[in-house]
Amino acid sequence: MWIWMTLGSALLLGVYDVAKKQSLKRNGVLWVLLVATAISSLLLSPFLTAGTLHDHMRMIFKAILVTSSWVSGLAALKSLPITTASSIKASRPIIVVALSLIIFGEKLNIWQWAGVITVIIALWLLSRSSRKEGISFTKSRGVACMVVSVLTGAASALFDKHIMADMQPLFVQSWANVYITAMLGACTLVQRFAAKSEFKPFKWDWTLVIIAVFITAADMLYFFALKQDGALLSVISLIRRSSVIVTFTLGAWLFKEQNIKNKAIDLAIILLGLFFLFWGSSIVG
Repeated sequence: MWIWMTLGSALLLGVYDVAKKQSLKRNGVLWVLLVATAISSLLLSPFLTAGTLHDHMRMIFKAILVTSSWVSGLAALKSLPITTASSIKASRPIIVVALSLIIFGEKLNIWQWAGVITVIIALWLLSRSSRKEGISFTKSRGVACMVVSVLTGAASALFDKHIMADMQPLFVQSWANVYITAMLGACTLVQRFAAKSEFKPFKWDWTLVIIAVFITAADMLYFFALKQDGALLSVISLIRRSSVIVTFTLGAWLFKEQNIKNKAIDLAIILLGLFFLFWGSSIVG
């Protein structure tokens, strides 16, 4: 059951990423994140329940990780082609798999090493394809932001596995959204006073509702999958990243981005690496 939940989550995440890119045409990064998360919090408000101080401290820490990942990721998405950004993001399972194995004292088997090496090669090829669009992986601020997003996102996934051992999915999702909304609100205020003349007012966009609905549903399936007996974080992370297929396909079609053929080949190699990791992780499990 947890595999099917994760597949559903991956599909919803793909549409969610495309909707985020579209919403950035009318609003800045922080506005998109703040309003979409606030709407998500409202959708989840019926599930808010009391918890211990320790529980809420853990939710605040999770909110810090998620906020860092979202802000840096959306900043990268604003300056990078969605096909490039989504392909880099697809490498996150490598970190999750590697660290989950280290934390639990396991070792990478030959299939997992094959996956790691394959994805590293694919990212190098992707950097070459992106240079044709004037994007340097070593100098691009957008690439640097996406790297930060990948690292903090991986840390959040590992923390999710830790806390779900003794916490309920809807408690985690509902309260995490409340704290994330508060942090994004604070970030927006800081930006408002730090860049007075450059700060753009919010413009309502119905795409924000789509973002909120899809991320709420995707995360709900993810947390319930993670709570299932026998669920493997490494496999869940890999399947969730298959959302890049939806993001890449819809993004290439809607935004008419360039150099699609070369990047499609790079993405196919990344997915091959993810398959190796999936197979190797299923053997370990």
